[in-house]
Amino acid sequence: MNTKRNCLKLSLLAALGLSLNLSLTQATWAAETPTSLTGVKVISADETKKLLDSGAPVIDTRVAAEFAEKSIKGAKSVPYKEKSEKVVGFDASKDQFDLSKLPTDKSAALVFFCNAGECWKSYKASIAAQKAGYTKINWFRGGMPEWVAKGLPTQ
Repeated sequence: MNTKRNCLKLSLLAALGLSLNLSLTQATWAAETPTSLTGVKVISADETKKLLDSGAPVIDTRVAAEFAEKSIKGAKSVPYKEKSEKVVGFDASKDQFDLSKLPTDKSAALVFFCNAGECWKSYKASIAAQKAGYTKINWFRGGMPEWVAKGLPTQ
């Protein structure tokens, strides 16, 4: 009886160990976005709110379904369609981002956001806008999680 019980315990521990290893592998696969981006200002929820209140466009780069579910009140949906890896040296040619939906004034302030952390869409959109000639790019790295945690208005 003890032998069967010990075998069962070992089997469960082995299965649990395998699951833990898979979780660790998946966690390292989806890396966090960098904390800075050359030529782009990283801003907080409060700074995003001030820019929004002053008329700066705040661009939600998440998929349309996420935008429809909940977004920053007053934000515009311009999804960044991501096929590239979630790394600093990503291949932008694999992605799609409709720059024509951004304001025509490339010297005006602009804010990009997504879901923070492992969501790279606003980071990549910031780079795309920078390459397109926009000069006052703000990246709200904390995104929706920070906005909601601060209790700021959503739509």
